[in-house]
Amino acid sequence: MLNTITHGTGPRVVIAHGLFGSGRNWGVIAKRLAGSFEVVTPDMRNHGSSPNYPSHSYEDLAGDLAELGPAHFVGHSMGGKAVMALALTRPDLVESLAVLDIAPTSYSHSQMGPLEAMRRADLSGITRRSEVTLEGIDAPTSAFLLQSLDVEARRWMLNLDVLASEMPKILSFPDLGGRYEGPALFLRGGASDYVQAEHEDRIRALFPAARIETVEGAGHWLHADKPREVEAALRTFLAG
Repeated sequence: MLNTITHGTGPRVVIAHGLFGSGRNWGVIAKRLAGSFEVVTPDMRNHGSSPNYPSHSYEDLAGDLAELGPAHFVGHSMGGKAVMALALTRPDLVESLAVLDIAPTSYSHSQMGPLEAMRRADLSGITRRSEVTLEGIDAPTSAFLLQSLDVEARRWMLNLDVLASEMPKILSFPDLGGRYEGPALFLRGGASDYVQAEHEDRIRALFPAARIETVEGAGHWLHADKPREVEAALRTFLAG
């Protein structure tokens, strides 16, 4: 069972975070939505305080999320692929679907750079996150990755070995068959290249009711770049 944080009461909304993240990343938006919804932010498997497993496929992640439904499901990046997989395999559990800055396709970019930087980091004797240097990683990405560092235990709250071995699965998207006919919102960052015009036909083939909207000025981490705009878009969609 996934470790979860819950805010508020009302219709259940589950927000699945992206690679190298945790449920805490969504705390600000979860608290803002909590006046109208019960917002559940899980740590995905091999992340945060959730259990470690030897596999990390989207079928695995969808199975984990199924235990939190039925609900409205929101997912960013890796979490977006996980909630899409759930909607395609268990549509009875998905009251609506919001996918943030990811498409149901394979990507060629690698996430091994940040992973290897975390592996190389010297954690001996540290007393605060600011003492850790992630070689070759820019400051904003380092700040994000360091949120998953348990300083007291001097360890990463990420199953780095499994995430490395399963990276090809994480970057791909399985052929699951089926379609999700329910309400769907695809929210992309205007400054991100993750959801392009060439992806729209595939999105609508699997999610025929999908609306595709853009948050101008936001990159891939659109909920960090433009939290109020993302919150407003989600609130309007969920209320509908």
